[in-house]
Amino acid sequence: MTIVAGTLIVLILLLALYIVFLQRQLRNINRQLDKRLTEHTRQPIRLELLSRELNTLAININKSLKAEETLRLKSIREEKNFKELIANISHDLRTPLTAIKGYQQLMENGDLSGDQQKKLHIAQKHADELGRLIEHFFEYSYLLNTEPEPHIERINLTNLVAECLAASVPTLEQNNLAVQFEETPPIFVLADKEMVTRIIQNLIRNCVQHSNGDIEVRVLAADKAVLSFKNPVNNPSVIDVKRLFDRFYTGDKARSNSTGLGLSIVRLLAEQMSGSTSASIQDGFLEIRVELPL
Repeated sequence: MTIVAGTLIVLILLLALYIVFLQRQLRNINRQLDKRLTEHTRQPIRLELLSRELNTLAININKSLKAEETLRLKSIREEKNFKELIANISHDLRTPLTAIKGYQQLMENGDLSGDQQKKLHIAQKHADELGRLIEHFFEYSYLLNTEPEPHIERINLTNLVAECLAASVPTLEQNNLAVQFEETPPIFVLADKEMVTRIIQNLIRNCVQHSNGDIEVRVLAADKAVLSFKNPVNNPSVIDVKRLFDRFYTGDKARSNSTGLGLSIVRLLAEQMSGSTSASIQDGFLEIRVELPL
């Protein structure tokens, strides 16, 4: 009995030591992983003591980390190439469009029949639309490549929204759209005035292009300032609100005349000012919200 008891005690001690050993190695692995995350190092996981199972675990962790790093670097290269492609496309398209518009102006000054003038005006309309699309490409590539530093100042968001809406009245009337803008006490934000103006203009343009009725605009104050644009849409079931701010997302045929970059620019600008964007659809109404720091 004494021998059996002694053997059990030895086994228990060995098991306890092995458990302590495992805990020590696991803590060591956790420290190294935490160091990789906090210090952004690329050091592989190393073990101080030998254990076949733990060595296998460390090897597999290192393989996974290396594969993730390879994918990350590949993604960075692809993103860089994409940014350069967008910049080159926007630049290359502007040059021939300038020539097209120039020849259209020369034709307009010539002797044209009524039918020819009608066809020329249609061509000019499409050239102007192409120009707006190219400007979106150019603006988006600029924001991606330069990442301009926002000039943060105290801005009366309520007044700025009212001014942008007033400037857009001719366009809204031309498209038979009315705007309901709730009067509220002034709400101030800490933001870049030029960037916020561009956000508001893009939201107005988005409504003009895709709204199926009158537009509701609100400026609210909660934890942050909230700018809300709400309008009815055709075929709300085919619009994926989770992808609405993705670049080149058009969603449905109603958005086929759009680059899908307008709302992407809104998100980029908002995030550069520590803000955020969101979208939701309810009862056939699309609401786009932009939050900015008070």
